[in-house]
Amino acid sequence: MRAEASVLHLDLDAFFAAVEQRDKPSLRGKPVVVGGVGGRGVVSTASYEARVYGVRSAMSTREARSRCPHAAFLSGRFHAYRETSRQVMGLLRAASPLVEPLSLDEAFVDLAHAGLPDLSVETVTAFAEDLRARVMEATGGLTASVGIGTSKFIAKVASDLRKPDALVVVAPGTERDLLRPMDVRVIPGVGPATAERMRRVGIHTVEQLEAVSEDEMVRLLGNAHGHWLYSLARAEDDRPVVAEREAKSVSVEGTYDTDLTDRKLMESLLTRQANEVAGRLRKGGLSGRTVTIKVRLHDFTTLSRSSTLPSPTDSAATIARLARTLLADLDTTGGVRLLGVGVSGLADWVQEDLFGEAAEEEVEVLPEVEVPHHSRRTWAPGMDVEHAEHGRGWVWGSGRGVVTVRFETASTPPGPVRSFKDDDPDLTPWRPPEPEDEDGT
Repeated sequence: MRAEASVLHLDLDAFFAAVEQRDKPSLRGKPVVVGGVGGRGVVSTASYEARVYGVRSAMSTREARSRCPHAAFLSGRFHAYRETSRQVMGLLRAASPLVEPLSLDEAFVDLAHAGLPDLSVETVTAFAEDLRARVMEATGGLTASVGIGTSKFIAKVASDLRKPDALVVVAPGTERDLLRPMDVRVIPGVGPATAERMRRVGIHTVEQLEAVSEDEMVRLLGNAHGHWLYSLARAEDDRPVVAEREAKSVSVEGTYDTDLTDRKLMESLLTRQANEVAGRLRKGGLSGRTVTIKVRLHDFTTLSRSSTLPSPTDSAATIARLARTLLADLDTTGGVRLLGVGVSGLADWVQEDLFGEAAEEEVEVLPEVEVPHHSRRTWAPGMDVEHAEHGRGWVWGSGRGVVTVRFETASTPPGPVRSFKDDDPDLTPWRPPEPEDEDGT
């Protein structure tokens, strides 16, 4: 435990939905749900206006629609999320060299390296308020909830206490008083199964967990898990803020509106996914030893199979060949709703051949693939578009040969709605220009 409250956790509030509301003036103050929009979709993020109706992350889109039918259901625009995240992470890294991103919308910051005159509660509070103001200005109005404490655990708990748009600083020495009334599920690693096991022995709160001896905790939950929870129940967490978090795996997956039953089609999809994974590996200068496929059956049963190579590879042909072999061991006759390929055991080198020369990539001709009713539509709700006459806007909805667009951007008032034929040559998807390299090219 640190002597000062010098670990900061920043979490952008309802991030994906907040970006959509920022860029779509007509949706500000209204319920917005971002995620899969099809019948098998899952909610990624819900705005606070939608959460009032019980909509939450990981809920099926079908249930979210039944709870909040008047919400705007959008498919998401990852280019906008990545760019906004880049702006925020840049601010954090300018404040301290030790920034540990956890995802696009949250990160830990080590304030002990931020050059502050001291680490008193007053000083870190003033710093955090200024940081939140700068985040709001840089992102065009997005709010962030911030927690500061003597450890990662306490900082993360603090940032969740008063969301949205809040700052909580836990003064050194008050950590246990904060935790004791809380449900045990506030502790990282206490999921539904562990919480149920604790409930059966009468443990519901952190205070009750704190009263359990370390030996009893290990007996109840196992060696590693027991020691970990014993420490956290006492607010003991000495994990450092790590500036770079290495990728553990690279993967691609797809969900389909119609169950797949054609084995040749599934093999073709895996081959294409393997090529995309290999491309990402090469772009990152990485290779991997373990190839894994993920298959979700028609009844939602999820299966995975893995195969480990003797040395790392970034070969698309090798990854695809292993993926197809792994698929052959599974019974998919009842239908498949999701397929995915991943590579783990990453390294920053590729095995060379016996003569010291890198093996040439085996070129594999990708088969033609036509997936019936795939969930990725041409005109996805929420996507950015541009019309030759009306300018920039976003897709309100589409179907039956018609696409409806609301013409507005983050810098305009709520705009008008127009409908067009879905093959109108004047209507095109809009993407931001690629950022220039450091040398200006």
